[in-house]
Amino acid sequence: MSLTGAYDPANIFAKILRGEIPAAKVWEDENILAFMDVFPQSEGHVLVIHKTSTARNLLEISPEHLAQLTAAVQRTARAVRKALSPEGFSVMQFNGEAGGQTVFHLHFHVIPRWSDRALKGHGHAPMADAETLKALAARIAAALD
Repeated sequence: MSLTGAYDPANIFAKILRGEIPAAKVWEDENILAFMDVFPQSEGHVLVIHKTSTARNLLEISPEHLAQLTAAVQRTARAVRKALSPEGFSVMQFNGEAGGQTVFHLHFHVIPRWSDRALKGHGHAPMADAETLKALAARIAAALD
């Protein structure tokens, strides 16, 4: 997929937003959904998406929606830090297939990092156990400000 084109309402995040596919939700409000990545690169890997924007990438989102999304990424990162005590964290966002994007609904990754744990490859990590993800989501949700 390139950086241009139409939004696909059949993408997996759109299906999650419509309740067609389950997700281990960390938190949500009228604009934002934060949920656990089912192919986590690290323990506690959270995805943050806008619920009403149909932007496929960073170039398509409105400034208002981007501001809401980045504030949500910060809130989520703070909760991840408080809940899991990582030594650091990465915030990642990919645009276009050549840029590493695999789901074409704009999203940010909040990935906790520890110096003694290798980061799994984006799009190459094994699928996590659903119950483990739910437990991590609850821990992170309990740490929200």
